[in-house]
Amino acid sequence: MAIKVTDAKRGMVIEYQGELYQITKYDHVTPGNWRAIHHLHLKNLRSGKQKEVRMSTSDQIEVQYVESRKCQYLYKDANGCVFMDLENFEQFHLAPDVVADDMRWVPEGSEVAVLYVGGVAISLQLESAVVLEVIEAEEAARGDTVSNVQKTVTLETGAEIKVPAHIKQGEKIKVNTENGDFGGRAN
Repeated sequence: MAIKVTDAKRGMVIEYQGELYQITKYDHVTPGNWRAIHHLHLKNLRSGKQKEVRMSTSDQIEVQYVESRKCQYLYKDANGCVFMDLENFEQFHLAPDVVADDMRWVPEGSEVAVLYVGGVAISLQLESAVVLEVIEAEEAARGDTVSNVQKTVTLETGAEIKVPAHIKQGEKIKVNTENGDFGGRAN
């Protein structure tokens, strides 16, 4: 379905130059007395490569229908990450270059939404924040709690993030999946 570029939104999947892209950022720029310019920041859903495209207001984009299905992340092997569809129990791979950034926040055995276009799994849709366990954290030095001192910890997925010095090994914390920031202790 073709729509005007002015109706584009972050997260939409479009077909551009024969490839499927997801809009990661959309900017509408009106430089002085010139015509409006639309900057689309696109992520190729097959290769994971980023691209920036400039379009005019009269341009149209081809939007693709995206289906979201609940799946379970099973394990990682040489071909990528293995998921199981929770409706029909079929297992499938997603290439590491497509889901590499997202997999930092998905522990084995957890449920995640997988996006499908035309019956083919193309990417993950994560919650805005996830709860993960700290498996490795150095002890805070006594007296370092007065200022905003941060330390690096390792999470159950292997990702490393900066947290306040009072966080200890074994605690569960909230992590923002968009930027990897510490979001507080989990209840």
